[in-house]
Amino acid sequence: MSETGRILVDTATRLFQNIVTPNELARAEAGEWPGNLWNAVEELGLPLALVPEDQGGFGIDPVEALAAVRVAAAFALPLPLGETMLANRLLAGAGIDSPGGALSVAPTTTAGRTAHPLALVPENGGWRLTGVARRVPWGGKVSDVVVVAEAAGVPHVALVPAGRFDVAPGNNLAGEPRDDLTFGCLLEPSQVAPAAGVTPEGLHAAGAALRSIQIAGALARVLEMTVQYASERSQFGRPIGKFQAIQQSLAVLAGQTAAASAAADLAAEAITAPVGDHRIAVAKARTGEAASVAAAIAHQVHGAIGFTHEHSLHHLTRRLWSWRDEFGNDAEWSRRLGHAAIAAGADGLWPMITAA
Repeated sequence: MSETGRILVDTATRLFQNIVTPNELARAEAGEWPGNLWNAVEELGLPLALVPEDQGGFGIDPVEALAAVRVAAAFALPLPLGETMLANRLLAGAGIDSPGGALSVAPTTTAGRTAHPLALVPENGGWRLTGVARRVPWGGKVSDVVVVAEAAGVPHVALVPAGRFDVAPGNNLAGEPRDDLTFGCLLEPSQVAPAAGVTPEGLHAAGAALRSIQIAGALARVLEMTVQYASERSQFGRPIGKFQAIQQSLAVLAGQTAAASAAADLAAEAITAPVGDHRIAVAKARTGEAASVAAAIAHQVHGAIGFTHEHSLHHLTRRLWSWRDEFGNDAEWSRRLGHAAIAAGADGLWPMITAA
């Protein structure tokens, strides 16, 4: 990591240590928008980290910029930081000015097919957007939503302000907003532009990369908390971390965390790659598996205390279980890898593996 990347991570770590408190997490889970947290994040410039400098951003290398998303996940930051970074990059690529503030992206594909398509048609000099996007992260909380929809078979990026769509509120297991949005609105010409190399499937893959990175960040913190608890909690006169069974569990947890970290690095490198880059599939499948194993071990070691409202472990593990299933679960991405391996054939399998 470069000096810029280290400074970014150190700064983000100090920020989130100070502002993400148990009370803030509780209020956010109750449905309150944490405006003070967002103001702090925006003042640091993190939402524009992936936007090129000549378009008003910071032009930080995606791998280093997304390290801030990993840090945010380690603190269970209740904000759409990754979604906003991705939305701003999509807008910049399409030449649409960002409105600023918190943004989100609307996934419209799942399991390799269009599940809830959006459509754009010219109307009165502008564009009419119709369709439904399911379980949009923070869709009813953000100021604007960025969608990728097709017009005459060509993918376009569209910026849709809040109030221009109907919201059916929902939440994931962690209490993060996941809202269904119904579009039937007229957009200005300045709010729509052909997507620069982005498709609905590409947006789905980018979301999977984001969730892989977040899972790795949360797992790192879960490991840290679990090791600390095992060293402090005593049974029969000695710390439980001295028992062989606990040590074996901690070793498995550490291994899963390390594997997820390496997989998340692949996802960060591939987040801007063309659709079909297998690195994101590998990352989502592997981090999803790690999330399942690691969360179970962490709660076993903590005992019932990890599930209590007062303990912070559940903020992380409920996110792990939620993020594991968003933008395609590990089963979906494993199937994609399997189909790609079959399609590659005997001569193409090894090059496919080494390329990832």
